Amino acid sequence: MEQTLEKNQSKRIDAEKKRMINCNTIDVNQLMPLKYKWAWEHYINGCANHWMPTEVPMTKDIEMWKSGDLTEGEILLIKRNLGFFSTAESLVGNNIVLAIFKHITNPEARQYLLRQAFEEAIHTHTFHYIVESLALDPGEIFNMYNEIDVIREKDAFEMRITKDILKNDFKTDTIENTQKFLENLIAYYIIMEGIFFYSGFVMILSLHRQNKMVGIGEQFQYILRDETIHLNFGVDLINTIKEENPGVWTEAFQEHIVKLIDEAVVLESRYAKDCLPDGVLGLTAPMFDEYVGYIADRRLERIGIAKRYHGSNPFPWMSETIDLQKEKNFFETRVTEYQSSGNLEW
Repeated sequence: MEQTLEKNQSKRIDAEKKRMINCNTIDVNQLMPLKYKWAWEHYINGCANHWMPTEVPMTKDIEMWKSGDLTEGEILLIKRNLGFFSTAESLVGNNIVLAIFKHITNPEARQYLLRQAFEEAIHTHTFHYIVESLALDPGEIFNMYNEIDVIREKDAFEMRITKDILKNDFKTDTIENTQKFLENLIAYYIIMEGIFFYSGFVMILSLHRQNKMVGIGEQFQYILRDETIHLNFGVDLINTIKEENPGVWTEAFQEHIVKLIDEAVVLESRYAKDCLPDGVLGLTAPMFDEYVGYIADRRLERIGIAKRYHGSNPFPWMSETIDLQKEKNFFETRVTEYQSSGNLEW
């Protein structure tokens, strides 16, 4: 019996042998011991930010929406952003579950992905809650990705990059396929969550800064908080795979990524022009041309690629909002009555 125990103990996991992808010798079901402590920290931070949209009162938003005090430009801006985000969050969640999770062979990274997938569901729930509260037409909002060109183009861009990863026989066992997997990660973490989402954050939080639609604004602050962690996890994930698979980060592949970023910047600029045809809240489409280039440069630098746009930030207040260390801790002041397991009514 002692010999059997010793034999089994000899099979215990060596953390140093863990790899982010293509690790077939380590049991993916065993979380401990951790190798990538950053992945666990992102998971813990995500759990600390837990929230539900229904905790945010919408009374003032409903009153303002019905009052006629909002301009046509403000109404267009709100609807366009609800239309984009309502489907984009589902695309991100589906990509995690169907395209990313099964190829990640590290349990602590998988733990975070499970948390992120749940957060994407909460974000989709948020847009349902807003649409329901304001008595908007759900068909109009949730089908904008089919009906509004600038939204359809962004979503089609992402789905195009997901296509190969979704094939049943796809594996990350070659340099070419690992590059394809990295392309997917960059498209969703760097482009979708790191670039596309940020124009919408600026627009809605600009309303909130003027004390308009404060319920929606508060929910977007919570989403921004989540997305900041999503982006940080994605950057760490991408850079870890690069480090463990040095043959994939070729000059040609980096040039390919730069072309994708260029395409994304053009798509996002078109989207901003559609949301702001005449300007509103002191925001104009040219300001977003500058901003999208500015944040694209920041995302490129974080994965080891040089700046391209060299613009300035026309919205310096967003830097404060994004900085989690300086940002107001919304979750300390939130009053929520959760039922303990002993008090749940089935």
